[in-house]
Amino acid sequence: MGVNAKAPRAVVSLVVIGLVLGLALAGCASATAKHAHAKQAGATHASAATDPAATAATTSTSRPLPSGFLGISMQYKAFEPYAGTNPKAVNPAFLNLIRAIAPNQSPVLRFGGDSTDWTWWPVPGMKKPGGIQYTLTPAWLQVAHAMDTALNSRLILGINLEAGSVKLASTEANALVKGIGKQSIAGLEIGNEPELYSSFNWFTKNGVGVKGRPKATWTEAAFFKQFKQFANAMPAGIPIAGPASGSATYLAQLGSFLKGEPRVKLSTFHAYPLKHCTPGKVVTMSQLLSPAASSGFAQAQAQYVTAAHKYGKLAQLDEMNGITCGGYGGVSNAFGSALWVLDTLFELDKVGVNGVNIQTVPGGVQEIFGPVAGDGGSMVVHPEFYGLMMFAQAAPAGSRLFTIPATVPSSVRLWATRATDGTVHVVLINDSFSKATTVKLPLSSPDGPGTLETLRAPHVSATSGVTIGGRTFGAATTNGLLGPYQLQQVTASGGSYSVRVPPATAIMLTVPGSASSSTTTSASSSATMAP
Repeated sequence: MGVNAKAPRAVVSLVVIGLVLGLALAGCASATAKHAHAKQAGATHASAATDPAATAATTSTSRPLPSGFLGISMQYKAFEPYAGTNPKAVNPAFLNLIRAIAPNQSPVLRFGGDSTDWTWWPVPGMKKPGGIQYTLTPAWLQVAHAMDTALNSRLILGINLEAGSVKLASTEANALVKGIGKQSIAGLEIGNEPELYSSFNWFTKNGVGVKGRPKATWTEAAFFKQFKQFANAMPAGIPIAGPASGSATYLAQLGSFLKGEPRVKLSTFHAYPLKHCTPGKVVTMSQLLSPAASSGFAQAQAQYVTAAHKYGKLAQLDEMNGITCGGYGGVSNAFGSALWVLDTLFELDKVGVNGVNIQTVPGGVQEIFGPVAGDGGSMVVHPEFYGLMMFAQAAPAGSRLFTIPATVPSSVRLWATRATDGTVHVVLINDSFSKATTVKLPLSSPDGPGTLETLRAPHVSATSGVTIGGRTFGAATTNGLLGPYQLQQVTASGGSYSVRVPPATAIMLTVPGSASSSTTTSASSSATMAP
């Protein structure tokens, strides 16, 4: 099963070169108020296929989709704005939105990110360190425990490493475990992007920046040694997560790190396909919807998945979104991000990632949903969230990717899954901004007609007006629920379904029960574009 697995603080250079894909994830530094840090690697883009059509290629993956595969990542200080402050009345909109992306599952939620190393639980007799910006309280724990009870969730909890105090870290860990319950903790994640501790100020004293670690001595080896010291001080019987890195140089040693850390059960890493960390940097929707930002991006993570699995660890991409350094207006918050994340989640499943946490920050352009200020618990839902919802519907826990030998244009992504009850879902994503296409899918079902659900918006750059199955959350939602689906029935003709996909739209065909295809390969392969 899955982990059943940072918010704007630094993500560093992640340079990974894929063979034919030519994907390079490069680091960048952001200048944010009070604490400037880089947000994860960006990508240079391989050109899309130029052939007008290509036959879906057979690729294989043997495992069913882990339960709790899709979750979110948030800062400690963001939790109460999302969930509220009353443990007897956790915000129902927040709870239901989480359920919508992990239906009938135990969702995996990550707390920490940037705030991992800015947060503490007060230590008796210890003065609050200079880099601490947020204090955990009994009230915070009560709300977290109530949320966990309502969702039956699994939590990844960041533990402060940058303060350099084992006593501080163990005090914080023990408070979290006692307050939430050890059975609910997927992992205590020690530190957040430690590669940046010697590059960016942890705090400022008398106008002078103070680094978390001295540059001359803070190396990968020094981090590994300190991580072990902190891991040994964590509460007994609780899984440890790490290294929580986005650095190519750190992750190049992931295998040796995991080999030497038997308590680490969850190998965590961070990645974004595009970067926006310097003034004047322009990021376009075409870049986000290019193959390099989805298939190329996923292939770049495969080496970390392989390293984790070699040593018996789960591979958790526990901080991901489309664009580093807080995102880019007009792209991160637009409908194209829903099409991107829908495609990319399938790609990550294909390479064997055990779980993904989508990064969200209240009020940012890369927020997937967030509280409406002064509106008593109402939540605004942004376009990207709708893509998460369609993925959750198309890929329920236990489902497997399989191959459909359909011919699709180069602008269309095709994914097919078979659920444990035999139900088949086929998702067609049309990345073209202007051209509709019709795809013939060689499937049939003796159990009745199929249905079509459409994910659409007025245009690819729309920031509102998004619908899924004819439903929308509108400007804000008070309960996080949608009305009844508006689905179109469709029947097979001549042993295939004909599905028209408008431009910048995703459509999911659902075929019930004993759906079959005479030319389908083993039920563990995905249909993707041939080069």
